[in-house]
Amino acid sequence: MKSIRQWFDNGEAGLSVAELGNGDAGVDWLRVIPFLFMHLACVSVIFVGISPIAVIVAVALYLIRMFAITAFYHRYFSHKSFKTSRTVQFIFAFIGATATQRGPLWWAAHHRQHHRHADQPADPHSPKQGLFWSHMGWFLSGKHYQADYSLVPDWKRFAELRWLDRYDLIAPVILAASLFITGVLLEKLAPGLGTNGWQMLVWGYFISTVVLLHATLLINSMAHRIGKKRYSTGDESRNNFVLALLTLGEGWHNNHHHYPASARQGFYWWEIDISYYLLKIMQKTGLIWDVRTVP
Repeated sequence: MKSIRQWFDNGEAGLSVAELGNGDAGVDWLRVIPFLFMHLACVSVIFVGISPIAVIVAVALYLIRMFAITAFYHRYFSHKSFKTSRTVQFIFAFIGATATQRGPLWWAAHHRQHHRHADQPADPHSPKQGLFWSHMGWFLSGKHYQADYSLVPDWKRFAELRWLDRYDLIAPVILAASLFITGVLLEKLAPGLGTNGWQMLVWGYFISTVVLLHATLLINSMAHRIGKKRYSTGDESRNNFVLALLTLGEGWHNNHHHYPASARQGFYWWEIDISYYLLKIMQKTGLIWDVRTVP
């Protein structure tokens, strides 16, 4: 088994040990601490235990927030694949922020940069710079702590989005606190459910969020390495059925790079794209409109 030093020095991480923590290209260790804490907090499940209601809440929050990330952070804020009201726009921006993947402007700016320079040196998270870097090293570095907000002039004009982007930790803190309070109330009012504040916090926030985060990041790292290429897009994007299931449709990544403006990423009926199905329902109810699909 390779040591951590061998992992980095062999280039698989996209950084050498000497580079870690040095300058903008290295890992910002102060930012790694809360990231590690979230993972370590999941281990506390051995103390808080498990209950059906806690697992149901964790799965539900995974799906709801994954939809907010895939349909809104990605397809709406990054690619403007449909239109919606200012109210719906903020609601899903807030839900997306509870996923602890920074604010919508930061997210969209980095993703637009990714499409401008896919798998080139200016790509924020190309696997060509190493698996570790493409999966999580890029956002743990000082280099990408800030975003090029000149890439999102269309969203900077909304004061509420700028506020949410600047204070992006408010949303996950509210979610975590709400889960803890809910667990405390359920312990008193419905003891038969077998849950409590700490259990709801660990399952509903920490476990659900960590799984959600890594599922999202797999698109950066694995969807540019494993899968099939239907289109010649000038980059290494791939279509991956398993990743599409995990991310509600984002795994059809080669399709997406072929036509980024489409709200539909599963181009054929057998390419499951749950986010698109839900967007179609929203379109029928009038919550969104002018949905762009494959020409």
